[in-house]
Amino acid sequence: MKLNVTEMGEGAPVVLLHGLLGAGQNFGAVQKALAADGFRVLALDLRNHGASPHAEGMGYADMAADVAETLRAEGAWPAAIIGHSMGGKVAMALALAEGAGVSRLLVADIAPVTYPSPLFNAYIAAMRAIPLRPGLTRREADAALVAAVPAAPLRAFLLQNLVFTSDPPAWRIGLEAIAAGMPDIGGWPDLPGRYDGPVLVLAGETSDYVQPEHWPIFQRLFPAAERAKIAAGHWLHAENPQAFLAAVRGFLTA
Repeated sequence: MKLNVTEMGEGAPVVLLHGLLGAGQNFGAVQKALAADGFRVLALDLRNHGASPHAEGMGYADMAADVAETLRAEGAWPAAIIGHSMGGKVAMALALAEGAGVSRLLVADIAPVTYPSPLFNAYIAAMRAIPLRPGLTRREADAALVAAVPAAPLRAFLLQNLVFTSDPPAWRIGLEAIAAGMPDIGGWPDLPGRYDGPVLVLAGETSDYVQPEHWPIFQRLFPAAERAKIAAGHWLHAENPQAFLAAVRGFLTA
């Protein structure tokens, strides 16, 4: 499917792929900075996210095919691909399937392995339980998430997906398809091939998503992979944007 794209700047194409329950807009500051550096920066909404179409299935082969179709349609092929979390898995799947279209790959705080996802399952269950009645306010929706999502910034992140300008409010994301696809999202398929281009695995120092035991898997699939860490947790581009941008700039211009 053709995905929704927000584009800024001119130059060599750089593609930004967001994480679960996010959208391309989450990379807004990064996109503006890289566009100012002389890159053509495309932030995509993955399927069932943001303003992109909804569809059954959240497998990484399908999501990577969506990205490839979109970039070809946009004339942004090949491109440097930057993916965070779920978007990082999509980026890796794309590089393995269509390496000629990936000039270089930055994987932000995720590994090509299966993760347990009890927290995100709880978040999604709480989102699905919000009563979408006429007159529902943002404050009421926020209150409905407190038990499952104690952190206010995370609740605000999740509620960016709820459209309050409609009556009753409605999810703009394909929440049911995402819920059904959680086993695939948390997992990692046995994909063939390998990608020999430049790869940077950028992890957050206080995140536990990328572990030493994951490195042999990276090396098997991405023989040229290098690794680095910045002072941040899992949402490293939001928690430490300056360090994230410095790492991205260094990698794109290496």
